[in-house]
Amino acid sequence: MNPKLLVLASVALIALAGCEPQKPTEPAADAPKAEAAAAPAAAPEPAPPVAPALDPKAFAGTFSGTLPCADCPGINTTLELKADGTYAVATSYQDRKNSETKGDGTWTAEEAGQRIRLDPNSKTVEDSLYQVVSADEIRALDKEGKAIDSQANLSLKRQAAAL
Repeated sequence: MNPKLLVLASVALIALAGCEPQKPTEPAADAPKAEAAAAPAAAPEPAPPVAPALDPKAFAGTFSGTLPCADCPGINTTLELKADGTYAVATSYQDRKNSETKGDGTWTAEEAGQRIRLDPNSKTVEDSLYQVVSADEIRALDKEGKAIDSQANLSLKRQAAAL
């Protein structure tokens, strides 16, 4: 065999041995993590809108209705929320003579304007809480500020302003 041909065949054989067919490249196990790290983070979901604080001057007004009574047909209630943050309340028990009572104190909005607290000037009377249902309705809550489970009407409705 010709020595030149033998060298040429050896070089070709070595060259072919070094040239293995390339397999399709598979992403490395860390590739998705790297892509996720490189990708911009998704924007956080926006927080639910917060109800604006209740403006006492705008919400002030007179609310009235008949609240439930354990041993009478109902308690006629008129609550005047004043723009200066004070209130006056008058109640009278239906079917009872001389049962009208009056009280006063201060009122504040709580829970981003979703609840109203009446803080009486009398230290023997406990605070009262009302849910703000709408600009024209408030509903009595229990002493812990939770809804009262009752079929009875617990709402006081805004009265038209006197002319």
